[in-house]
Amino acid sequence: MSPSHFSSLPNDIAWEVLARVPKCKYPLLACLSKNFTYLVRSPEIHKIRSLLRKDSLYISFRNKNYRAQNPRWYTLRRAENNPSENQFVVSVNPALPNHYHRMPSIVAHGPEIFFICGPFVQSPSFWVFDSRTDVLRRGPTMNANRTYKSVGVVGRKLYVVGGVRSNENVAESFDLTTETWEPAPVPKEEKTWLASATVSLDRKVCALMLVGAYTVCYDPWDGSCESFALPEDKWWKTGVCVMENVLYVYYARFGLMWYDTELRLWRVVNGLSDVKKVRSVGMAEYYGKVALLWKEHGGCGKEIWCRMIAMGKCEEGVKGTAESAQLLGSVPDGYRMDNCLSVSD
Repeated sequence: MSPSHFSSLPNDIAWEVLARVPKCKYPLLACLSKNFTYLVRSPEIHKIRSLLRKDSLYISFRNKNYRAQNPRWYTLRRAENNPSENQFVVSVNPALPNHYHRMPSIVAHGPEIFFICGPFVQSPSFWVFDSRTDVLRRGPTMNANRTYKSVGVVGRKLYVVGGVRSNENVAESFDLTTETWEPAPVPKEEKTWLASATVSLDRKVCALMLVGAYTVCYDPWDGSCESFALPEDKWWKTGVCVMENVLYVYYARFGLMWYDTELRLWRVVNGLSDVKKVRSVGMAEYYGKVALLWKEHGGCGKEIWCRMIAMGKCEEGVKGTAESAQLLGSVPDGYRMDNCLSVSD
């Protein structure tokens, strides 16, 4: 069916069809026409996906006193009997078999989670966890043996940018269709690429640097790089996500902020004055909303709380509407939030 014929379908039928298309295809569909953009970004399609239990979050917690141990993984997903209720459950553990692979660079795309080993030990190892089957498999070995790595998915390729030796950077891409590695354009900016978080924005791999309040964006088409500043405040690597090509970062001092790529400045998300200010959060897209997770000291271990925030445009920029806070469960004392990943069919 051509796009023009599909657009002639009633919206309720179009949503039922598109809700069953892999979510990773939505950016491509949005490029076809304004109508497709409206269909894949409408709250209606997220309601249908929720009924189908298509999306989930994978959250890992690491014992900060025993960093060599594998993290504990949990999932947040819709309850089978009540699509409006979230369940926070212990997940199958996608732990890497070798302790030298601890603290890998991690990125999710579609139903899979990719582990690029390192960052402090040179390793070309590459692992893939399939959330549909709960199977961890070893992927094809990377061509370069690097330490510091920044990773991101652009289109149908996963890009890895990092340093082989001091002041020497390389990049390569993993084709998600053919599952093969090939060289990518060398970054034209000399950086260590030691990032606290990496996201895909404007079809670029953007690394929020561990040292210094700035972000470097690598363009996989020609290797060019551009930078922009981060607000001068402490921030935490899990408090970062991109939704509908907008970068959001959470700050304990300022709250939830978004980056205006046209004006090249950071702006506060309006309407969230009642959202509790906390030091460290996890953030990811969940059924068209930003899921904001944080921990508090409870009677037994640390309580994990969550608020869903719907984003919308307003005259001042972006306005958020937060749902009531929900207690998800608890984790042992001494565990910190390490990763918060959006996984979808």
